[in-house]
Amino acid sequence: MSRNTRMLRCTPEDVFRVLADGWLYPSWVVGASRMRKVDETWPAEGSQLHHSFGVWPALIDDRTVVEASESPHHLVMLARGWPVGEARVTINVKKRGDGCVVRIQEEAVAGPGRFVPEPIMDLLLHWRNTETLHRLAYLAEGTAPRSQGATTAEDELTRSGEDANTT
Repeated sequence: MSRNTRMLRCTPEDVFRVLADGWLYPSWVVGASRMRKVDETWPAEGSQLHHSFGVWPALIDDRTVVEASESPHHLVMLARGWPVGEARVTINVKKRGDGCVVRIQEEAVAGPGRFVPEPIMDLLLHWRNTETLHRLAYLAEGTAPRSQGATTAEDELTRSGEDANTT
């Protein structure tokens, strides 16, 4: 099971505002390429997102179903992506100081992905979910009130600018 965490400079409510907008799903989930339909009750338990993954013309239509939802702190989804399989994705958000910590856990639960050796799957999922949290941070911080100071995105730009100036 792969676990990633990231500190965000926004509230748990800001994070869940992004998670609750199903149409934003391809904006923060690595691999999702477009939305086809979002249930009106998203992200309530049992609600679904109908999405596609892959790159055109090799797009595969599938869906993600909410298994548990406790806004603004906990969301469990069963993400389908056949023929690769299904994964259970758990997102936990905890307030910490002026911001919050977001943790994402993902594990293959059905299909061929279950048979990939765990160290290899964890490595791939860790890389993917690092970028997923990176994108989620940009969306949540970018739409949050600016009382928390610089966003993590602005910090990253500053650091990359410093690195470029020192070489």
